[in-house]
Amino acid sequence: MLNSLRKLLFNEDKDENRNSSSDKSASKEHKLEIATCALFIELAKADGDFSAQERDFIIEMMRRCFNLDELEVKIIFEVAEQNVDKSISIYEFTSELNNHFNQTEKESIIKNLWRLIYTDKKLNAYEDSLIKKIGMTMNLEHKQIIDLKLSVKRELNID
Repeated sequence: MLNSLRKLLFNEDKDENRNSSSDKSASKEHKLEIATCALFIELAKADGDFSAQERDFIIEMMRRCFNLDELEVKIIFEVAEQNVDKSISIYEFTSELNNHFNQTEKESIIKNLWRLIYTDKKLNAYEDSLIKKIGMTMNLEHKQIIDLKLSVKRELNID
């Protein structure tokens, strides 16, 4: 797995056989992991303050959601940060999730994004706007996005 991550990060597979089905499968999985991480990073930066607490939350979420070790998360996080810096829109990331996640998995991502927002116990207008855009581009209805928000607020005892 680490070799395929390195290949993805450093484009080392240019001269190697790209037709291996396991390589293609690993590449798709890494793209999904990177896209997910990028959405988390994008949202964490939305209020202009990407805190250490938010960074730790994202790292832990990536470990748990994708069963990654510390090095894998570090590599994916670095690639995702680079992708966020050069991205034009969130659609680059949400389209990847739409292609691979079912409705329940998408709702889980949105719920975790709400948890990320509330790591500081407050909702910024930019965060609120961005998560709604993310949810809508993931084909969730506004009501679903708000229901997930309210569920997280109850879970975290936030009024």
